[in-house]
Amino acid sequence: MIEAGTFKGKTIAVFGLGRSGITAALSLQKGGAKVLAWDDNAHSRKAAKEAGVTLKDLRKASWKTIDELVLSPGVPHELPKAHWSADKAKAAGVPIICDIEIFAREIMARAPERRPNIIAITGTNGKSTTTSLIGHILSESGRDAQVGGNIGRGVLDLESIYEGANYVLELSSYQLERTFSLKPNAAIFLNLTPDHLDRHGDMAGYKKAKMRVFDNQTKNDAAIVGVDGPEGKNTCSRLIAANGRRVLPISGKRSLGRGVCVIKGKLYSVMDGKNSKRCEMVVDLNEAIGLDGQHNWQNAAAAFAAVRAIGLKPETIGKAILTFPGLEHRLENIGKVGPVKYVNDSKATNVDAAAQALKTYDNIYWIAGGQAKEGGIAALAPHFKNITRAYLIGEAADDFEKTLKAGKVPSKISKELHLAIMCATKDALSSRAPNPVILLSPACASFDQFKNFEVRGDAFRTQVSEIIDMFEREKANAGITKGVA
Repeated sequence: MIEAGTFKGKTIAVFGLGRSGITAALSLQKGGAKVLAWDDNAHSRKAAKEAGVTLKDLRKASWKTIDELVLSPGVPHELPKAHWSADKAKAAGVPIICDIEIFAREIMARAPERRPNIIAITGTNGKSTTTSLIGHILSESGRDAQVGGNIGRGVLDLESIYEGANYVLELSSYQLERTFSLKPNAAIFLNLTPDHLDRHGDMAGYKKAKMRVFDNQTKNDAAIVGVDGPEGKNTCSRLIAANGRRVLPISGKRSLGRGVCVIKGKLYSVMDGKNSKRCEMVVDLNEAIGLDGQHNWQNAAAAFAAVRAIGLKPETIGKAILTFPGLEHRLENIGKVGPVKYVNDSKATNVDAAAQALKTYDNIYWIAGGQAKEGGIAALAPHFKNITRAYLIGEAADDFEKTLKAGKVPSKISKELHLAIMCATKDALSSRAPNPVILLSPACASFDQFKNFEVRGDAFRTQVSEIIDMFEREKANAGITKGVA
């Protein structure tokens, strides 16, 4: 755990005692701060108390004695409606921060030559994959990688700060809007599409929060910007004009004069200027086991740019990228039976996420359904051409069948996931289609049949693994029999 020594002697209120809140409170206490921690939920308060956190009902606290409020990122301080703790803090002139700000101050309190590397990743989509990929590259290269923030471990739960460490942080807009001191050596902005607008008011407010990741960078730092969308292009131009840092555009689909780009799956680096002779093909992402799809090619470009910016060699990075296994439940490659590939994309709980999967593959045997979002799957019609047959589960099965029928996509109502897997396996194996893919990408929430998308994905993985094992045993037994004969 990182001890928040820069807060020694201060009185700090902490509201929201989930994972990051409890860790923040303990970090502050160990660093010598007086902590007043609270949560509206009695179970959360109990868990915090058992962990050693000092509790204090902040409704009854004297806010004049409080120096700062650490507010859980999920709790609003303005929109759509400010939480009562935020109202009390603002009325008393108390700054509102989050755990990322605590971490940033601890870094900045050290002499520049003793600071670790910080790689910060934000954007609407692709943050977790890019963050995990960077952590994987660093680890495979023999570097110490501490991965956390909005993924995995809370930032203050990472190992104590020391020179030579590399902190790889996924950052949400909720965290960034309460972070003021962070200075990443490499800051990544992947993309921006409408999301969390109730919290930020509009796209301008949402983008403003994301842009904080670049605020404290200098010319020694790298700003890595995805330029496959209009917001990224505008951001890249603005940062170049400001001339406050090294700007590296990245793209997953088109050639660039500088930066990192991927063309037909091949990753090219143009990190040393505009001279085209310096453009080099680093790695063929078509050979990577966990980076299917053009959206993942942009993620790979971003990861390459970040670790190259802090000194890793291109050939080392390329080798590590090929071995990245991918994330669970996000275009997760489970394995194959003969030519049939199984892909777990249970995290695709809406049509936008499912669209990324459907445009990644051909000859898809698609398992979809669950609790549908508003609008159903009509927006996926441009990708229906990639679907050989659909297998529909959960509450949405009947409605999805109607949409698919109108789109001339053969479908079967399986209702249950295990039946869908068995039917899809039988059909795919008996087909003569090249490289068929059985894809679980539900375009739905899971709550009608599963606790969450993770449980749904685990069920898919378990059954598929059993099918793969069965076929491997049969193949082995056939070989033994042949040998005896």
